[in-house]
Amino acid sequence: MSAELSVMERSQAIKAMAMELGFELVGFAKAEYMEDEAVHLKEWLGLEYHGSMAYMENHFGKRVDPRKLVLGAQSVISLGYNYHSNETLNVEQSPKISSYAYGRDYHKVIKKKLKTLASRINEIYGAFEHRSFVDSAPVLERDWAFRAGLGWVGKNTLLINPKKGSKFFLAEMIVDFELKYDNSIADYCGTCTKCIDACPTDAILEEGYVLDASKCISYLTIELKDDDLPEEYKGKMENWMYGCDICQDVCPWNRFAQQHYEEDFLPKPELMEMTKEDWNGLTEEKFNELFQGSAVKRAGYKGLMRNIGFLNLDSN
Repeated sequence: MSAELSVMERSQAIKAMAMELGFELVGFAKAEYMEDEAVHLKEWLGLEYHGSMAYMENHFGKRVDPRKLVLGAQSVISLGYNYHSNETLNVEQSPKISSYAYGRDYHKVIKKKLKTLASRINEIYGAFEHRSFVDSAPVLERDWAFRAGLGWVGKNTLLINPKKGSKFFLAEMIVDFELKYDNSIADYCGTCTKCIDACPTDAILEEGYVLDASKCISYLTIELKDDDLPEEYKGKMENWMYGCDICQDVCPWNRFAQQHYEEDFLPKPELMEMTKEDWNGLTEEKFNELFQGSAVKRAGYKGLMRNIGFLNLDSN
């Protein structure tokens, strides 16, 4: 068996293992310095589009070179895990939560699967140097997913897969062995501007492909830790109290999105039944009960109540 064939077989086997664990998208890219992405990131930071997310400026070298994260890194395994839900918070005029946060915190769910994947690779191919990440380290996960052929970067700046849409959590495993690398795919956004037109805070630049995160509803409701939200966004939040799905919901490619099969991502029935009166009167005790083990805990009770108050639900 030639070395090239063994690399191919190993690549196919790892993809099969990942699929068995529930990942729907898997691809491989060579671990190397990301020259173009480094330029774009530097420009984006220079324009201060990252707002108060100072951590985006940290570890720049590691963000654009995975070899600084794993000794002897040769490959980046990129994975996508579906979270699309056909359910919605179904009471009119109630505040909304991004569907990715309906269930258990995805960091915990996917990190466990990555650990299992690493163990299976180790069992078959022996010990290897690696590190796994899911939205938790200085890794340009969207750009690695693009390089690995999982989709293209759309005008809304999210990764879009032509068969499955964009509602995926992205994860990576940086490894010290060679794989059969995938090709990136073409951009199919075409002349569509639905995401740009639909964004109520004009967070996506007019030409698309660049996000001023400091204007994004997800940033405002999760990342911004100020006691008060900027008054300029009053009446523009469209009732989002945690995250925002607007630019994904209007994307034509998400007509192909399918309901996820992850039990941990299912919402608690009582969450789906909350009324605007319930949200206005939410106690810290009830918050902890509703969102135990949830990504919403990142905003905290105080942050969520700040967001709810800003929406001025009583006037809706």
